[in-house]
Amino acid sequence: MQKRISFDINDNIITGIEFYGGCNGNLKAISKLLEGSTVEEIEEKLLGNTCGRRPTSCADQLARAVRAAYNEMCGNA
Repeated sequence: MQKRISFDINDNIITGIEFYGGCNGNLKAISKLLEGSTVEEIEEKLLGNTCGRRPTSCADQLARAVRAAYNEMCGNA
């Protein structure tokens, strides 16, 4: 299964975070904890988080994805 992340973004607020693939229980918890957070709050908490020997993680990828979506939405891509 290919891993992917979906979420909704309204202004600077992230909702409806869903991970497909990855560590199911942990990612459900992350989604619940971050519901209603801003892009900056998510980046502050998750950017740079690694997974084992990997240089990134699902959490890090979420932080990168919400920033990219926000920048694109604002025309800063």
